[in-house]
Amino acid sequence: MRSRPFLATAAAIGVVVLGAGAVLAQIEGGDRGVAAVDSSNDYEVGSVSVDVSGPNAQAARAAGWREAQRKAWVQLSRRLGGGGGLVPDGTLDSLVTAIVVGREQIGPNRYIAQLGVLFDRARTAGLLGISSYTTRSPPLVVVPVIWSAGVGGVFEQRTAWQEAWARFRTSTSEIDYIRSPGNGADPLLLNVGQTQRPARGWWRKVLDLYGGTDVLIPVVRLRRQWPGGPVIGEFEARHGPDNRLLSRFALRAGSASALPALLDAGVKRLDDIYQAAARGGYLRGDPGLAPPPTTLPDDAPVVSDPSLDVVDNAAAPVVSVIVQVETPDAGAVASTEGSLRGVPGVRSATTSSLALGGVSLMVVSFAGDPADLRSALEARGWQVFGGGTTLRIRRAPQLLPPDLQPDNATAG
Repeated sequence: MRSRPFLATAAAIGVVVLGAGAVLAQIEGGDRGVAAVDSSNDYEVGSVSVDVSGPNAQAARAAGWREAQRKAWVQLSRRLGGGGGLVPDGTLDSLVTAIVVGREQIGPNRYIAQLGVLFDRARTAGLLGISSYTTRSPPLVVVPVIWSAGVGGVFEQRTAWQEAWARFRTSTSEIDYIRSPGNGADPLLLNVGQTQRPARGWWRKVLDLYGGTDVLIPVVRLRRQWPGGPVIGEFEARHGPDNRLLSRFALRAGSASALPALLDAGVKRLDDIYQAAARGGYLRGDPGLAPPPTTLPDDAPVVSDPSLDVVDNAAAPVVSVIVQVETPDAGAVASTEGSLRGVPGVRSATTSSLALGGVSLMVVSFAGDPADLRSALEARGWQVFGGGTTLRIRRAPQLLPPDLQPDNATAG
């Protein structure tokens, strides 16, 4: 008679074990993560066509890249109001950070290509006499949703839509995108079900983990005419926990091989929509996503002893706070670490994940409440986003002299 309860208990344990295995199966293994190609703020000039010759293939290619640098500089200088004059090749070599090969044909003594050129923002701005800062939105988490064959997905497996967002260069955008690579626990936290869940409490916890203040949900629905044939992409720009629709449009590719180009064009148009929405005030932060205020009960006693105004940080518990910060170069890393170490209550500040030209992670040991660290950083001129033990900081833009305009004010 005792065997049945034993069997029932064993069956229950088996269900729990199987459930845990199912959860682990969702976050383990697979070729799923796609890191962003470039999150720097470099100036970008794309679609530069070159057709040059040389004594051999290598010399022709070098001459083609040199020609691309010159053409790109003229375009960038005119776009930023610099007049479009040429500078010496040695100066260009110090300004160019990368050459992006879009399409190239290499012959024995000829080079034909379509290239993109990236210029260092700070050095270029200094040479042209303009400010190097751009107006950016608060950090927004991107959840790219793709629907294909009636099935929706985000990070459960690698998709062409995720790869398109990883390829997109955000240097010319006013939106501060937080693009998750899609590995680890991302498929459990950012999925189609989450985009349809308006509960602010859970969204607030998820956004705090990624250092964002709100969420953007770019959606694409792919419709294939026949295998290998034309593909129609229906794109939607959505925003916020309520999955609010901002705009939609459709693009068509002549064959399945042109799908990456179709999605790249869709990402660019969605970025234009999000930038226009930010300028129009449609991407304002949701009050429900802000951390709840800490208030004292009405019957709390009021203490007026001035000796209690001094807080003994040595007796406060030490917590580890993850701080995300943009680090365009090694100097920014050192200066940020020094600034953090100068905050009262900070025991140490070390860089745990270095990304020059991107967003680095620093671990700060702080004696006290993380909310006090946030207030201290804001008092020192930092813009602080997020809450709890995950913060994202950025230097607040300084006011410019009347004759100096931000670099994106004259962008064409």
